[in-house]
Amino acid sequence: MPPLPPVAMSFSPWEMFLNAGPVVRAVMSLLAFASLVSWTIFVAKSVEFIRVRRRLDQDERDLAQAGSLQIADEHSRDTRSIAHIFVAAAEEEKARSHDIPDDHDGLKERIVLHLERLEASEGRRLMRGTGLLATIGATSPFIGLFGTVWGIMTSFTGIAASKATSLAVVAPGIAEALLATALGLVAAIPAVVIYNHLARQSATCRAQVADLTSLVMRLVSRDLGRMQALTNSGQVVRLGSSRLAGE
Repeated sequence: MPPLPPVAMSFSPWEMFLNAGPVVRAVMSLLAFASLVSWTIFVAKSVEFIRVRRRLDQDERDLAQAGSLQIADEHSRDTRSIAHIFVAAAEEEKARSHDIPDDHDGLKERIVLHLERLEASEGRRLMRGTGLLATIGATSPFIGLFGTVWGIMTSFTGIAASKATSLAVVAPGIAEALLATALGLVAAIPAVVIYNHLARQSATCRAQVADLTSLVMRLVSRDLGRMQALTNSGQVVRLGSSRLAGE
């Protein structure tokens, strides 16, 4: 009876996943899920940043054309945009300071502090969800390495039990174990690249938010200048009336 031809072994990733042990299979599944999460965050945050940039561009145009805080508030009230939040904060601070007359410098400082807090809050909101990308990028290679070490340990244990040292016996187990490291890199590298890309997009949006703060403060300074001019003109009128009365 002629010897049977050797059976060809399949080293496709799916076959190696199915033939791997339960621990290595769990590690591979976790890394595949982490990679899916990374790409989901990339798509979701990219759409969010596109919408935010468009809205910020419109807000900058509206604030640049507005002549006062009241006009800017009326134009942005229906949109509930970022500009409306900043303008409403400035208006609220002005209303709270109505009992402190002629304190324009102090009012400006209080409005700046309030807007800085809103600006920092908006920056944190823009980066929300990206911290998970940093975690995936930092831990995925080590998770994959753990799966590789565990798979190699299992392969060596099986080799010792079967007392077979041929390459045909050793290769499948080692290949399955190394697949875990490969999946760890597949999950980590895109996560790091996506995180850096989203960080740049967030920095661009934060710069636009800072521009909104400057535009709001310009409107505040303009309104306070008008108030000062009206106050000075009123003082001049009263002074002229008193002089006429004295004559």
